[in-house]
Amino acid sequence: MPVGTAVHERTFALCESLNYREWSGFYAVSAYETQHDHEYNAIRNAAALIDVSPLFKYLVTGPDASRLVNRVITRDINKVAVDQVIYCCWCDEQGKVTDDGTVTRLGENSFRWTAAEPNLRWFHQNALGMDVRMEDISEQVAALALQGPTSAQLLRRICDAPIDGLRYFRVAHTRIAGVPVDISRTGYTGDLGYEIWVPWAEAVRVWDGIMEHGREFDARPCGMLALDVVRVEAGLILIDVDYHSSRKALIESQKYSPFEIGLGRLVNLDKDNFVGRAALVAEQKAGGPARRLVGLELDWDSVEKLYQAAGLAPQVPSTTSRLAVPVYSGRDRGRRQIGKATSTTWSSTLKKMIALASVSAAYSAPGTRLAMELTVEAVRHSVPATVVELPFFNPKRKTATPPA
Repeated sequence: MPVGTAVHERTFALCESLNYREWSGFYAVSAYETQHDHEYNAIRNAAALIDVSPLFKYLVTGPDASRLVNRVITRDINKVAVDQVIYCCWCDEQGKVTDDGTVTRLGENSFRWTAAEPNLRWFHQNALGMDVRMEDISEQVAALALQGPTSAQLLRRICDAPIDGLRYFRVAHTRIAGVPVDISRTGYTGDLGYEIWVPWAEAVRVWDGIMEHGREFDARPCGMLALDVVRVEAGLILIDVDYHSSRKALIESQKYSPFEIGLGRLVNLDKDNFVGRAALVAEQKAGGPARRLVGLELDWDSVEKLYQAAGLAPQVPSTTSRLAVPVYSGRDRGRRQIGKATSTTWSSTLKKMIALASVSAAYSAPGTRLAMELTVEAVRHSVPATVVELPFFNPKRKTATPPA
């Protein structure tokens, strides 16, 4: 049975919908109101406070801490400065991704490592013979994501950290409501935003401090349904939806290399040896991945026509669909499947129906015309879709320093 996070006494009181989901053994609010529209708008137009405490969090320290991190992840930790964060993935010996997350360098040999799933056993297996200590701090450190265009203004009001000078994927150390916190300029929304790392027992004080001063910045609590929409707009993948961990895959096609899920930029084949490097080198020498992650924009006129033919008004999905559906070659639409769409949603900001899809590499070039399955009144159809560059939404404010 799930349990509450460090701020559950606050989120439960605010959750009018009583709409929850289980996330790593914790209750996570899906939507605070009966619909998540206001929460989505807060992320894109104001400020949203999201409880992301269920993330798995590990503290890695000791003389060989950097050696361990570098042996596991595909990026080069030696190029990462103290108080810098990197997004990374790690693989098995066959070069297939087991998980993705962030690594924050807190000191020369001190790292905070986040992950979507439990990884402590895997880290220990790769630390044999090393002088390193690994501690699961998942229930010692809470995490609150403050995201949206007014998030920087709000933080300026409540802390002494140099928010204007805090660069993208960097960390500042400060206090909120008298509680010592780390603030990283990171997030899962593709927008201007920050993640606040706070001692678990003091998380309610920090939540209250943010919400008390957040009124003038239109800040509101936000749940998982709105977060699911914005992460698709940002082209951000989700484990068990857009890809499967190789540890849980039942068949080979469920396993993905970093190059197949848009994480090739996170692979440094020139650094010291790491788990899966030989397989990834072989994949590149063989011509690259057989499939790629792409963005799809659906032709809305075609969607409307299908609903009109059924005597219905177009039905705009209010939530992101995590149900995989076939994607077909545009030239022989409906007959030859060349991939699947894994996350599909309506973007209120872009006024488009969009999807993340895994397709054969031959059909992954931007501008390629494909077709995607769409069901109307229990009848399967296909509608035209165009391959586009990811992310769909990428505002300058996300990385601008100082933030607007």
